[in-house]
Amino acid sequence: MQRIVMIGDGGHGKVVRELIALTPDARLAAVLDDRYAALAGASGGGPDGELRGPVAAWRGLLAQDAELRFVAAIGDNRTRQAIVRMLEEGGARFARLIHPAAIVSPMARIGPGAVVMARAVVQPDAEVGAHAIVNTGAIIEHDAVLGDCAHAAPGSILTGGARAGEGAFVGAGAVILPGRSVGAWSTAGAGAVVTRDVPPGCTAAGVPAAVIRGDARSR
Repeated sequence: MQRIVMIGDGGHGKVVRELIALTPDARLAAVLDDRYAALAGASGGGPDGELRGPVAAWRGLLAQDAELRFVAAIGDNRTRQAIVRMLEEGGARFARLIHPAAIVSPMARIGPGAVVMARAVVQPDAEVGAHAIVNTGAIIEHDAVLGDCAHAAPGSILTGGARAGEGAFVGAGAVILPGRSVGAWSTAGAGAVVTRDVPPGCTAAGVPAAVIRGDARSR
């Protein structure tokens, strides 16, 4: 039985909490969020009987139980990456969560800390990176790659051989056509159809998608 510590208790945390409850070999041990900063450490009982505390309490929990598994239940990709790096540096290990209503090929590769939500589909030889989110009803087709800390929003599609780089966000209902890519830390807006590669650090929108904004952080 995996005992899981969930970091983050906002909107994305709600669906991750439910996902943990639906995972037969998992139990929610603690929820850490800085909204619980008034607590000195992880203490008290939440609605599912878990401990609650500020994010900093993770070190104490891990010191008490080295077998704990962590999941960063944070929708923002950059914030999730920062939390994950902190946990990695402290020796934490991560849960891999797949909703029972998702379809995931045994030939797909799902990274540590990744979350695959209800009705999502991950096809053979697809790759979902570490700490990536495949949200409700998203499709990662054969040979497609969703990078580390990336997020495929509800109803989005990475068609065969498509790629979304590290930290990329593929908006709700967006489609990346076969062999095309959305670069690291780029965004494909909701409903966009990516027919040409989107460079790193950019936002693309429309049908077909066109770059509407660059991002100095990628330079």
